[in-house]
Amino acid sequence: MPDQWRSFLRINLVLSSPAAARCYPYPVEIVEAGPTDWIHDKAALRLASADQRYTSKRRAVVQALVAAGRPLTIAEVIEAASGLPMSSVYRNLTVLCEAGVARRLPGLDDLGRFELAEAMSGHHHHHLVCHECGIITDVRASARLERALAEAAREAATDTGFEVTEHRIDLEGLCARCR
Repeated sequence: MPDQWRSFLRINLVLSSPAAARCYPYPVEIVEAGPTDWIHDKAALRLASADQRYTSKRRAVVQALVAAGRPLTIAEVIEAASGLPMSSVYRNLTVLCEAGVARRLPGLDDLGRFELAEAMSGHHHHHLVCHECGIITDVRASARLERALAEAAREAATDTGFEVTEHRIDLEGLCARCR
C-alpha cells in the first residue's frame, strides 16, 4: 500500500483519507499523520455534522485537552493553548461540548473542568477528585468493577424503565500532594 494512503488530507476541514480528496473539488495537500491526528479528524467530522467548522482555535483547545491527559479548568486550557483569549476559549469549549468533542465535568469547587469526550478518545475512565485542591485525575476501573456496574445498570433499567446510556464514578478524597 503506498504511503500516501496512510496520510491524512488537510483543507479547511480535515478529510479522513486520500479517497476523500478525489471527491473534493479543490486541490488538497497530503501530509503525514501525527500521533493525535486521528482525534483531530474525528473532531472535524463531529463539528461538521453539527454545522460547525474545525478552526485553528478549536484545534488548539482540543490539542490542549489531548496533551493534558486529565480534565482541565478554563485557566489551564488558556495556559496550555497559549495565545487564545479567555472569551475565545469559553466560546470554543461550548461549541466543542455541544458537538460531543469535549465534556464538562463539575468540580467540588466552583470551577468546571473539561476533557475530551470518551467517544472521541475511546478511553473509558472514571475520576479521582481531590477535596483540597480540586484536581481531577482520570483512573481506569478494573474489568470486574465495570461488569458489576453494567449489571447494576441493567437491574436499574429493568426496575425503573430508565434507559442507561453511560455511567461514571467519581472517587473523592485527597490527592498525594494534598495529603
